Amino acid sequence: MNILIYVVLIFTVLGSGSLIFLFKPDDQRVLKFLLAFSGAFLIGITFLKLVPEVFSKPAMFSGLFVLLGFLLQLMLELITEGAEHGHAHAHSENEKVSPFLLLIGLSIHSFLEGMPIVKGFDLNLQHTLVVGIVIHNIPISLTLMSLFLHYGCSKTKAFIYLLVFALMTPLGSVFSNLLDTSLMISLDTYFNYILAVVIGIFLHVSTSILFETEENHKYNLQKFITVIVGLGIAFGISLL
Repeated sequence: MNILIYVVLIFTVLGSGSLIFLFKPDDQRVLKFLLAFSGAFLIGITFLKLVPEVFSKPAMFSGLFVLLGFLLQLMLELITEGAEHGHAHAHSENEKVSPFLLLIGLSIHSFLEGMPIVKGFDLNLQHTLVVGIVIHNIPISLTLMSLFLHYGCSKTKAFIYLLVFALMTPLGSVFSNLLDTSLMISLDTYFNYILAVVIGIFLHVSTSILFETEENHKYNLQKFITVIVGLGIAFGISLL
């Protein structure tokens, strides 16, 4: 079953990144709606599904690990400059921006998101997390491909970088599954802590998306409806 999940995660990133060629470089309308929806969906599944799961178990320091995830995301954004929540910051020609550093920051982010996908745990919870990552990765992949091309990468090199990014979430899951038999703590406790870290990451990314969808931080009716739809779908999934 994990193989199918990995295939979906990889091809979602590659397919989404390829969509950049269907949009005009200055057309951000579709991306902004995707961001609003993904931000609402992420924060919805976080509070409705992931937070109750973590805090339903008597594991010490769960709250501390949520804060750790939040701080880790803040640190990663020193490298990525907000690409995790769809921000494509344009730089002048005189500024030296490394696509490789951008890839490293986003790869760490993606690897951490994949670590809670561990065999032996509730499949419904895992599938909810995977759906959240997939929806989250659509605008990220569009933004990432756009930035790679903007920073002077050829299309071939940009797709190679995108493939590396696409592999990171499955690799995070594989890493956790390999630790299954060698952990000094119980797998249940490990799962709780790493999921808490992902909750912190999701909270930072989703709130950044929702508060920064527009430059003036204001919402129009269409984006408000998009957010409501995202929250509604998250609520529906939480009932499954």
